[in-house]
Amino acid sequence: MNIKKYLMLGGAALILGSATSSCVGDLDLEPIDPSQIFADPSSPEFVSRSFAECYALMGLCGNSDPGSSNLTVPDAGASVYTRLIFEMEEFPTDEAFWVWEDNGLRDMCTTNFSADNKQVEIAYSRFFQHIAVCNDFLANTEGATDDATVRMRDEVRALRAMTYFWVCDIFGNATFTLAKPDGSIQPPQLARAELYAWLVGELNDLLTNGHLADTPVYGRVGKDGVEALLARVYLNAEVYTDGAVSAWDKCLTHCNNIITRHKGTGFMGSGLANHYLYLFSRENEQYMPGGGNTAENEILWGVPFDEDKMQSYGGTTFLLAGALGSGMYGSQASWSCLTAREPLSNRFEGGDLRTQLWLKGNGIENQAFLDFSIAGYQPLKWTNLTPDGNGGFSSTVKASTFCSADLAMIRLADVYLMRAECFLHGQGNLTDALEGINFLRLRAGVAPWDEFDEESLLDERSRELYFEMTRRSDLIRFGKYVGNGQSIWAWKGNARNGQRIDRRYLLMPIPTNILSAQPSFKQNPGYN
Repeated sequence: MNIKKYLMLGGAALILGSATSSCVGDLDLEPIDPSQIFADPSSPEFVSRSFAECYALMGLCGNSDPGSSNLTVPDAGASVYTRLIFEMEEFPTDEAFWVWEDNGLRDMCTTNFSADNKQVEIAYSRFFQHIAVCNDFLANTEGATDDATVRMRDEVRALRAMTYFWVCDIFGNATFTLAKPDGSIQPPQLARAELYAWLVGELNDLLTNGHLADTPVYGRVGKDGVEALLARVYLNAEVYTDGAVSAWDKCLTHCNNIITRHKGTGFMGSGLANHYLYLFSRENEQYMPGGGNTAENEILWGVPFDEDKMQSYGGTTFLLAGALGSGMYGSQASWSCLTAREPLSNRFEGGDLRTQLWLKGNGIENQAFLDFSIAGYQPLKWTNLTPDGNGGFSSTVKASTFCSADLAMIRLADVYLMRAECFLHGQGNLTDALEGINFLRLRAGVAPWDEFDEESLLDERSRELYFEMTRRSDLIRFGKYVGNGQSIWAWKGNARNGQRIDRRYLLMPIPTNILSAQPSFKQNPGYN
């Protein structure tokens, strides 16, 4: 099935040179003059390749090989878009741990980061580089009327909105511009609530007036992905507006829209994939729209990766190799640095199939969670092996340095869990809420529920979505990250046994060099 991989993104790696190679302090992040690569920005060749670049920058980091980056960084592989999101959303939580120091990741894992943290700088710059490339494409294709370009423009708007979603979630108040990069113009800083309002307007417009495909080409985003992103924005409305806006009813509406479109196929007619672990396997493109398995398109929005066509030290290579202590599961790489924290390992019931690949029984789980060098379990969720059709995996695949499993950004499983959370806030009904939860639990081989509350739902979100870049947001939304009801885990607040942290950690800081370049910008509270 790999033959389909990145047919749409042919040549994507070649055109990353059009993105900036400036230092992270350059807010404008203006791409290199496209005329250096193509003579006419309006030509079909230029349009198709610059369109591919908008997608490719979510999975690649450089224009030559996986060890290159178009940002000035100490470690090219650590500048991959999806890897940075994982670091921001998982390391400061009770799920994931990174054994190595790695340019500020230790401080991320101990919730002890500052505005000078290198990985925070890189994340901010990578996000805005992606936004700049999207803005550039939209400027160059403005006024286009042919169907293909009009659809591409809507997809690029969706990609830009996805990145602004992460900006809103991670940084809150941040740079905002929809204009073509221009070194003479300094973009303004938008307040978090304003960014939330823009996201709502932009995504609703795409769904109402856009030209997104019901079933997009493999690797591209369609209506399901955009509507799922909008549901997630509404899910966090109270957080993003500091309690001024509640949108549980709107979140429920969009969750129901998506679920209705998927019901009747897949696991127990839920639309979910029949096998949980196959969603994280070498041939999981079949679970993405356009990937071949129309009955089980659980991955509503995904980023393709491939050992030949989409080589990256981020994405699923990072997640698989990081967890391995020796080359296994179709991987030649073994970094032995990504571990699961004790609260996550203790959250699962016996027999839960969602932990089936964890390397238990080899002593790793018995190591001290308080020791950075050996802490935790090896949480193997992704594999470079192919499914055997019976819930297991074939070991006949030749091992590779790079993982060919695609990375899910939003799954239908999350939509079911979002719907259940809406019920806890007075929207929907218990029958529907339990239906979705129990689809997930039955698929995982554990007993269904007849009731639930906030604590049990938060735990179930972790069991189903662990390492899928939702945990920090979830803990904040449930009041478990800061404040009087916050949870404590090892090394939280830079204390061996954990301690309470203050409210500044609700947001990542605006990097110091960004503030130096933009003196009018305000730092997030508590980081001055």
